[in-house]
Amino acid sequence: MPSPAICSSLHILNENYKVLLSRDWRGDVSDSCIQRFVSQMKGSDNDQPSIPIIRDTETKTTYVYIKGNGLYFMCTSKFDTNILALFTFLHDLLNIFIAYFGDLEEESILDNFVVIYELLDEVIDNGYPQFTEASILGEYIKTDAHKLVKVKTPSVITDAISWRSEGIKHKKNEIFLDVIEQCDLMISSKGAIVNAEVRGSLKLRTLLSGMPECKLGLNDRLKLGSEHNYPNIVFEDMKFHQCVKLSEFHEDKTISFIPPDGIFELMSYRLTNVNVDPLIWCEMKVEESSATRIEYVIKITSQFKEKHTANNIVIKIPVRSDVISPEIKCEAGSITYSPELESMIWIIKSLPGGRAECARIKLSFPSIAEERKTFTSPILSVNFEIPYFTISGVQVRYLKVSEKSGYQALPWVRYTTKSGSYNFRI
Repeated sequence: MPSPAICSSLHILNENYKVLLSRDWRGDVSDSCIQRFVSQMKGSDNDQPSIPIIRDTETKTTYVYIKGNGLYFMCTSKFDTNILALFTFLHDLLNIFIAYFGDLEEESILDNFVVIYELLDEVIDNGYPQFTEASILGEYIKTDAHKLVKVKTPSVITDAISWRSEGIKHKKNEIFLDVIEQCDLMISSKGAIVNAEVRGSLKLRTLLSGMPECKLGLNDRLKLGSEHNYPNIVFEDMKFHQCVKLSEFHEDKTISFIPPDGIFELMSYRLTNVNVDPLIWCEMKVEESSATRIEYVIKITSQFKEKHTANNIVIKIPVRSDVISPEIKCEAGSITYSPELESMIWIIKSLPGGRAECARIKLSFPSIAEERKTFTSPILSVNFEIPYFTISGVQVRYLKVSEKSGYQALPWVRYTTKSGSYNFRI
């Protein structure tokens, strides 16, 4: 028998390979698959016709894609899958979108992503393509001015809840929510922001009995696509767990769901073009006192409100491997020399907002300055964590749990901002 078509994830990209929408059904393909796919596409010879099948031997992932109206429809698979069936599915999916949205363009994807997620829930079941007849789908999923109205779907079409088992029991019913934002930053040697991006996620740990229905309300800071409060903050690449009822989120930013038991990611998002001051700012001056001696003066400043505190700050200061006899002075924390990392490591346990701390490091070298020319434009990296704080201002207004047995569940919400790739070029 021929192998079945198994689609691990689906991604829609524009002609510049920017991700407009993603859906992950099986969770067996890394988040880096997009970057690897884009690298393969950009590395291909434009003078030659491209083959719409890419096999990544390193990750053992197959990419299958089609292009229509300047958009790439790409699906991934980790299996020995039926490629022809996947191509058929992608073409059928393209026809479904055209039937729903008319002229299929980038704007129609962004304006109708909630409807698209609903359609994908019907045409794919755990990675296996199901029925893809637009005329049948039109009887159950209806749109009017980008608003989704979904009538009751026959049981032959919608399967039971696959992510949660019946009869789950816990002695103490609790639900824990972590709102985590991770900031990536690159500052040039002239102090200009080269790249700034924030990646956010809502992660849950549920210990709830029975079949609970949860409602999570967010504040108005969370906007979709180009619909936002601040001209330089745009939420992109919003992804939801399959348990989320997307129609209610589209209407009033309420996330309704019947959760899996245990730990899972309810939602993720990304912010680009973030026009805010870097949370931690670093300055470093290099003074060469002699042919074999260099002095580093490092200043770190916390650029957030005084009511918040950054914890576990680690600053990695690159130095040459032939450093001898370092002399260290710092106002806060401690600095140690790490030969294996070829770096000085400055650790500060906590730093309140609106504060600045300085350090001075004198380094000696056995070699003269002429032999040190190869050590140019080093990168100073920073790691930190700020509890009870988010860059985007996203906040949970409420988290409610209802279950037919009527038990009371205890909700816990925690906010954290962390550094991602947070670098300063010296």
